[in-house]
Amino acid sequence: MELLGATRVDMAVFVLSAVIILAGALGVVLSRNPVHAALMLVMTLFGVAVLFVAQEAHFLAAVQVIVYAGAIVVLFLFVIMLLGVDREEDLFGADRLTRQRPIALLLSVIVLAEIILLSRGTDWATGARSVAGEAFGSGSNVENLARSIFTRYLLAFEVTSVLLVIAVVGAVVLARRPGQRLPEDETP
Repeated sequence: MELLGATRVDMAVFVLSAVIILAGALGVVLSRNPVHAALMLVMTLFGVAVLFVAQEAHFLAAVQVIVYAGAIVVLFLFVIMLLGVDREEDLFGADRLTRQRPIALLLSVIVLAEIILLSRGTDWATGARSVAGEAFGSGSNVENLARSIFTRYLLAFEVTSVLLVIAVVGAVVLARRPGQRLPEDETP
C-alpha cells in the first residue's frame, strides 16, 4: 500500500489531517455563529500545521500554530466580541445585495477563467530570484531566516509591527459607541 514512497502511517496522518482540515473549513463557511466559525478556523489551521510537520517543515508548522492559530484568530475573536457581531441578526430578511450578486458572479467567472488559462501554460515564470540571496550558511534554516529578518529586514519587520498595533488601536476607537467612555475615563 505504498503510494510514491508513503508508508501506512504517512497515509493515515495525511487522511486524518485532511479530514480535520475539510471539517474545519466547512465549519467556518457553514457556521452561523462567528465565534464558532473562528474556532473552526483554529481547527483548520492546526490540521495544516500537522501537514507541515509531515513534510518536515517544522518552522512553518510552528509559525502556523503560533502566528495564525494563536495571534490572528485571537485578534479575530477580539474584534468579534468588541463589535458585538456574535449576536443573532436577521441577515436573510431583506436582500440588500441585489445589484452586487451579478457583479460578484461575473468577477468569479473571470477569476476562474484566469486560473484555468494560467494553469494551462507550462513555460510561464513562477517567480523571481531572491534579491537577498540564498539562505545558506552555517546553522539551521531557522537561524539563517532569523539572521536575515533581524539584520537586513529589521526596519520592515518593526514597521509592520507598529502598523498592526495602530490597526488594533484604530479598531478599538472606531468600535466605541458615541457617548461611551473608556475605562480610564471613569473615576471612583
